[in-house]
Amino acid sequence: MIFRTLMVASAAIVLTLGIIHLVYTFRGTKLNPRDPALQASMKQVSPVITRATTMWKAWVGFNATHSMGLMLFGLVYSYLAIRHPDILFGSPFLLLIGLAMLVGGALLAKAYFFRIPFLGICLALVFYVASWGTSVVLAVDRG
Repeated sequence: MIFRTLMVASAAIVLTLGIIHLVYTFRGTKLNPRDPALQASMKQVSPVITRATTMWKAWVGFNATHSMGLMLFGLVYSYLAIRHPDILFGSPFLLLIGLAMLVGGALLAKAYFFRIPFLGICLALVFYVASWGTSVVLAVDRG
């Protein structure tokens, strides 16, 4: 059904963004500061909350867990759409949580990130809403 395909497309976009972000976190320099002195300083300075880490380690950890959250969303929602669509599309809770995640992600991407993540999350949001809407229309047609 089309609503399942749209949900998988939405989830796949988020999963892809998460994978790319994880790769960039541990490979290459794309997430490094342009100023080498700033990176050196981040490796020496601790955040106020604790001296047990540095700002650099916190930065890397944040980026990694951020990636993992995106990948979890993509894997869970695509899995449910493919293997258990009745559970996903029959659960207002799951649908609202997914919608909140994508809307929140779009707002954060607009405020704090750059164009590609913002457009990616917006496209995932469009597919998600189209998926949910199509599932509702098709459920009404069946009923």
